Amino acid sequence: MKFLAIASLLLLSATAHAAVNDRCSTSGTPGVCISTANCASGGGKSTAGFCPNDPDDIRCCTKTTCDGGDGIPTIPTNKCQSHVVTNGYIILNQFPHKIHTVWCYANKPGDHGTGTALDLMVGNRNPIGQTIAEWTMENHGRLKVKYIIWGQRIWNVEVEGTPRPWAQWRRMDDRGDDTANHWYV
Repeated sequence: MKFLAIASLLLLSATAHAAVNDRCSTSGTPGVCISTANCASGGGKSTAGFCPNDPDDIRCCTKTTCDGGDGIPTIPTNKCQSHVVTNGYIILNQFPHKIHTVWCYANKPGDHGTGTALDLMVGNRNPIGQTIAEWTMENHGRLKVKYIIWGQRIWNVEVEGTPRPWAQWRRMDDRGDDTANHWYV
């Protein structure tokens, strides 16, 4: 089983070149360019005009930051594997009021396309991201975590094996911006 605990944030403003599954932002709220149907089924709100190069039914999907006032955002369950949701809530409950938005399924190749990845969003380059990433790594066994990406570094249980401090994680190539470089846990 795969489970991506820490990946990227959706805090960058939309650009004129946004594409399906690209990051977008409306009024400072992070989002992703997905179909209005997928957005609604995941509990999000669709806003037109922030994914300009996409078909009409692709809009910037955003979610409220917290559910029920407990500081724990809701994990969208549509096409997200049940063990990912369950273990995601373990992480969220460990860090209340620190993670403001969570994404799981995206209609694209890879772990998001199989509902086995989570993006846990905190502020841009917020040091709490490193804390969350390292805590998740230390608990990777019980959480069924395969790999963690934070701050242009990756830790993969199949490659590195044993947990180590974030500064010792493998560096990733520069992908061009903070979102692609995973500075947004």
